[in-house]
Amino acid sequence: MSDSFSHIDKNNQPKMVNVGEKSISKRKATACALMFLGEEIISHFQGEELKTKKGPVFQTAIIAGIQAVKKTWDVIPMCHPLPINGVEINIEVVDAAHIEIYCTVYTEGKTGIEMEALHGVSISALTVYDMCKALSQKMVIKEIKLLSKSGGKTDYHSKENEK
Repeated sequence: MSDSFSHIDKNNQPKMVNVGEKSISKRKATACALMFLGEEIISHFQGEELKTKKGPVFQTAIIAGIQAVKKTWDVIPMCHPLPINGVEINIEVVDAAHIEIYCTVYTEGKTGIEMEALHGVSISALTVYDMCKALSQKMVIKEIKLLSKSGGKTDYHSKENEK
């Protein structure tokens, strides 16, 4: 079984992969979350920002996502601590009821950064939910997915446009 899973040793016990022999390369990953807010919540926008009694929703969600990226290794057991060169989080209203959240993370390291992008976008979406739940609890985080990753052995690009 250990041949199929890199985080399982020959005795079927968990292990953290040794990346010591890998080369350092520039790495980038982008993840996206699609979230249903509903027209009731979207109607509360003031310009480019949604404001609630808890404060500016998108700005707070962006900060939460950045913090999540930096702590991914602390939350997901087999993730390595990575130096983060940069994080970009964008939140866009896509129609009268939905938003999309994009998280792009950059590093130079020996292992991938896609978990950091996925973690960042997830926590951003959860923060939007937390800050808007007093307006409606009908929100749904519909989809979280990796859009692209580059650097290391293999690159991945979904058919969707990276933002």
